[in-house]
Amino acid sequence: MRGDPTRDPFRPGRVEPPAERPQRAEVLRALRLFRPHARTLSVVAGLIAASAVAGVASPFLLREIVDEALPEQDLGLLAALAGGLVAIAAVTTALDVVQGLLTTRVGQGVMHGLRTSLYAHLQRMSLGFFARTRTGEVQSRIASDIGALQTVVTTTGAELVQNLATVVVTVVAMLALDWRLALFSFTVLPLAVHLNRRVGRLRRRITAQRQRQLAEMSATVEETLSVSGILLTRTTGRTREVVERFTAQSDGVSRLEVGSEMAGRWQWSLITLTMAAVPALTYLLGGWLRGTGTALSIGTLVALVTLQAQLFRPLAALLRILVRLHASMALFSRAFEYLDSVPEVAERPGALTLPRPRGEVEFRDVTFRYPGADRPALQGIDLVVPAGTSLAVVGATGSGKTTLGYLLARLYDVDSGAVLIDGHDVRDVTARSLAEAVGVVTQETFLLHASIAENLRFAAPGASDEDLRRAARTAQVEAVVDALPEGFDTVVGERGYRFSGGEKQRIALARAVLRDPPVLLLDEATSALDVRTERAMSAALREVASGRTTVTIAHRLSTVREADQIVVLDGGRVAERGSHAELLALGGRYAQMVAADAERSAVEPSA
Repeated sequence: MRGDPTRDPFRPGRVEPPAERPQRAEVLRALRLFRPHARTLSVVAGLIAASAVAGVASPFLLREIVDEALPEQDLGLLAALAGGLVAIAAVTTALDVVQGLLTTRVGQGVMHGLRTSLYAHLQRMSLGFFARTRTGEVQSRIASDIGALQTVVTTTGAELVQNLATVVVTVVAMLALDWRLALFSFTVLPLAVHLNRRVGRLRRRITAQRQRQLAEMSATVEETLSVSGILLTRTTGRTREVVERFTAQSDGVSRLEVGSEMAGRWQWSLITLTMAAVPALTYLLGGWLRGTGTALSIGTLVALVTLQAQLFRPLAALLRILVRLHASMALFSRAFEYLDSVPEVAERPGALTLPRPRGEVEFRDVTFRYPGADRPALQGIDLVVPAGTSLAVVGATGSGKTTLGYLLARLYDVDSGAVLIDGHDVRDVTARSLAEAVGVVTQETFLLHASIAENLRFAAPGASDEDLRRAARTAQVEAVVDALPEGFDTVVGERGYRFSGGEKQRIALARAVLRDPPVLLLDEATSALDVRTERAMSAALREVASGRTTVTIAHRLSTVREADQIVVLDGGRVAERGSHAELLALGGRYAQMVAADAERSAVEPSA
């Protein structure tokens, strides 16, 4: 196993940032997520336009109140204009409520689509991807990154359009009132846009750093607060180091949060100050124009300053939204990065649905090398396992035994050659039909945090209670289940920690037997069993294997003596092959392994 011997795994490592991607392409891709909701969005756009138009009508009514109704003391006109102001407020409020409902539905639809697309894509990724990627990192992309996008996709888009529409309509209204004062009001815009772009770029960089740090922290929590993690830290006395590691990561997140909040604060203060000064300067300019004899009523001046406030509010909101969108593109980038990951093992277009196979397995001149490895894990493997027979694969650690099983289940694809079932290349069949044809039980048993029955039915959802009991009996675990107060309804606990290693492996065996696959792959599936249970289960497996092709990858040779053929792997190549008796007579590696295994068995307890 390779690694940096000087690096402490309890200390946070340096996280390399992803390569920069073209922002325009990302923006367009993010916008395409809203395409399925185009009809609803068109209704929202209409509501926003109506609300914006209704909003700018108020200053015109205010001008009439100041210039006509009040000077003329026309109470009827004043009442009508005041009623108009109230009616406009009621209409805009109602429009905002309906718009909020529709935009929330659209936002949640986009969130659901992105979240499920990412999850489904990750389900198609090969085993190698998950071997290279920490579980906490994957969880962070789905939960933290996409969760952080909720505000953006739920409300920000509508706010952007609403404020933009308000700005456009208000600009037109200001020009209609007095073009000179309007142009003076717009002098603040170039400075605001320039400063806003700088702040947006800064926020995006900080957001990307923050999400990477959050992913690191999530991975730490997932690793160290699981049952296995707690056992590791307690038994190695590294609790203090783990807490220090998490503290350092949390401190980094806090610093980035402060940096994100304070990014551009001085720039925003300058913009806010300028916007606050413009109305006062407008009154000053209006007074000067009236002093020069220019036709400018007091009502027009008041209405225009009112429109300024109505312009600057959505303008400031618009600028802040643009900053928020800049930052959110870092989140979209992280989601797109996973969505763009190409599965190393993918189902081919037009893949064949494998019919109920006889179970003949063939490895035809198979060579495979793990990415980044110095040498092939398997090289030039030629094996034929006739249907209904058994093959045992033995060899030293690192000889390629488990890799052979991975290729049969198509968890990886061969570099050259082919793996075939009944003459069909496994790369040419659907993943579902291959999974139905090949049942796999691995050394590292994984059980869901659910009941025993639910764990078994995960492999065969339609199995009856009698089917569960029959499978448990075959795997020699029925007595264990019956001894539990809740029987098959017993919850196994996190990763099955309520059971011993041998009991977990027998439950996993029962799960595989329940599927009744024509090909059964056992990868060190009895490694956690004591000698007595192993013997009992070996007898049961002989019964299960009747008429079924069985490939057994074993370290204990006592489990493979009766195999129809035994293959000894050495350095990724077939070193010996034959029956137990033939290989013993050969007096080679297998004979040496049998002798060593007998010595170990002699000192092991039988129960």
